[in-house]
Amino acid sequence: MCNIKKACSFIILLCCFVLPASTFAQEYYYDDRYHRGYWIGEPGSGEAMIVDALVARPIGLITTVAGSAVYAISLPFSLFGGNEENAREKLVKEPARYTFKRPLGEF
Repeated sequence: MCNIKKACSFIILLCCFVLPASTFAQEYYYDDRYHRGYWIGEPGSGEAMIVDALVARPIGLITTVAGSAVYAISLPFSLFGGNEENAREKLVKEPARYTFKRPLGEF
């Protein structure tokens, strides 16, 4: 019982410190040529790939695992509430797509 409390406390503290830090690690600018915003340089640039590989992907992996755990815990409640598909999309699929399906360096 004590180990479960310690593990849950550790995960919560990790999320509280890592997720806000990820927003400060990225610099946003707007590209007028294509009317799109990019994170740290052009898509596929060296700087964007480095930040993506060292900061965004590990945080995305942590978010995917944490979202999957929250989804598993909330599954009975979302089934009764009728929003299981929405919960799966937001908690599991979106973080997984962000982490594993997008090209390196494109945020």
